[in-house]
Amino acid sequence: MGEVEELRDANERFYRALEELDLDGMERLWLHEPWVRCIHPGWDVLVGWERVRESLAQIFASTHWMRVTPTDCGVQVFGQVGMVACAENITASRDSDVGVAVAQATNLFRRTPEGWRMFHHHASPAPVRVTQPFSGTVQ
Repeated sequence: MGEVEELRDANERFYRALEELDLDGMERLWLHEPWVRCIHPGWDVLVGWERVRESLAQIFASTHWMRVTPTDCGVQVFGQVGMVACAENITASRDSDVGVAVAQATNLFRRTPEGWRMFHHHASPAPVRVTQPFSGTVQ
């Protein structure tokens, strides 16, 4: 597997761990450094692995299920740093509510002896253009 494919695989593992509400998977994927950064849609910046981990634990504890489909992924490798820019198509359930959102995301990774490890995730809400009236049914 080439470096771009390995980076794409690491990014897919990030979204799989997010969908599966898998904190252990996130532990294996992220660098555990005091300088890593994460910006969830609508949140302020979180600095340091401990704060990022706490935020993920909070999100996972309050989310019944989540589907995040990355689309329009651009993957670039710059030596020991990799970047994946994509749109996140998010459907999530909390309590009895189901929400749908789109975010634009930038995921940065560093190559380590153990493989690509995330050190920065930034997702910002993106405008959603509705092309048909909502029927009240979520498919």
